[in-house]
Amino acid sequence: MKKVFATPQDAEAAFYEALEKCDLEAMMDVWSEDDELVCVHPGGPRLVGYEAVRESWNRIFHSGQRLKIRLSTPIQVTSGMIAIHSVHENLAVPAERTAGVSVATNIYIRSAHGWRMIAHHASPAPVPQEQAAATPKVLH
Repeated sequence: MKKVFATPQDAEAAFYEALEKCDLEAMMDVWSEDDELVCVHPGGPRLVGYEAVRESWNRIFHSGQRLKIRLSTPIQVTSGMIAIHSVHENLAVPAERTAGVSVATNIYIRSAHGWRMIAHHASPAPVPQEQAAATPKVLH
C-alpha cells in the first residue's frame, strides 16, 4: 500500500529523499499511478506514463551515481486540488567532487490517497552572470 502524503511539501520531501537514496519503490510511492504523468530529466526527452517514468528512475538509480540535493529558492502555489512547486536543485556528486544546479518544476495533485506527483521537469540552470564573468574566456 502506498504512503499517504498529507501535503504537497510532504510528497516533495519524500521525492528528494528517494532520489538521494536511489530507492525506486519510495520514488514511485510519490508518483500518481495515472497514465498522464510527465517527467523530463535534465537534457532528456519527455517521458509520459507511469511505466516510462518508473523505467527512467530505475535506469538512473542503477547507474551507480549518488547525489546529494539541497533545494533553494522555492516558489509554491497551491490551489484546491493542485500544487505547483518551482525550485533550484543544488546537486552534488560526492564521488566525483562535482556540483551543479537544475531548475525544477514539480506538480502535485490531491486525490483520495493524498498528494501525488504528476509532473517533474528539471533543466540545467544557466551559469549565474557573476560566475560567468569570472570565468576566463579561451579563444581558439
